[in-house]
Amino acid sequence: MSVTDEQIQALAATAKPFSLAILHWANRTADSAGAIELEHQRRMVSLRAEGTIVILCPVASDDVCGVAIMTVSPEEAAEIMAADPCVQAGIMRVEVHPCHGFPGDALPV
Repeated sequence: MSVTDEQIQALAATAKPFSLAILHWANRTADSAGAIELEHQRRMVSLRAEGTIVILCPVASDDVCGVAIMTVSPEEAAEIMAADPCVQAGIMRVEVHPCHGFPGDALPV
């Protein structure tokens, strides 16, 4: 399928700002990591349920442990993620980047 310049421009005009949060493992051997990770998971699923996170992707990697697309500004996303139990405990570290997405994009079911 060939995509025209006009199609690219039309899609680009629909882009909306989001924030990309990338969680990395920092010290997974910390005491009580299991209980803290469970609280982290509960919080992330809650943020998803309330619409702050629109895409939540746990990652099976020795470095990256998860990715979240968030509907808030990068500054607010950084604040939210800084309050994460695993980030506060030093089990994970987070980086936040501004990004853009297109209305209607979704993971397949």
